[in-house]
Amino acid sequence: ELFLRGHENAGREGEVTGMEEKNDIREINARQFFPAIVKMRTEKWRLVQICATSVEGGCEMSYSFCRGYDMRTYRFVAYGDEEVASITQIYPCAFLQENEAKELFGVNITHIKPDYKDKLYRIEEETPFKEKE
Repeated sequence: ELFLRGHENAGREGEVTGMEEKNDIREINARQFFPAIVKMRTEKWRLVQICATSVEGGCEMSYSFCRGYDMRTYRFVAYGDEEVASITQIYPCAFLQENEAKELFGVNITHIKPDYKDKLYRIEEETPFKEKE
């Protein structure tokens, strides 16, 4: 409420008006992934999170971006040892989250800069969150 006091878009009781926000999730495949990320960068979207979760046959990857009040998530499943190109050449801040997905979920992310080579965490089990066959 303090933030909105005096804000040009403040309505009654702290309500923000006049702002349209979009939050969409776009299902793509691994081949469509890298070109979509290049487009996000050229359109000035910023990376806000990368999420990995185990699914049957692979790992679901969600990359979320924001611009203004809009959020867009690209989601795909990396099956088995399917290669996923690192986005660290475009978004350098992605290196920790990509190393984490690689080490904990076994996602075959290639060309991470820097690549911690499965030494980001001190864990005894290899790929502890990867679905076991």
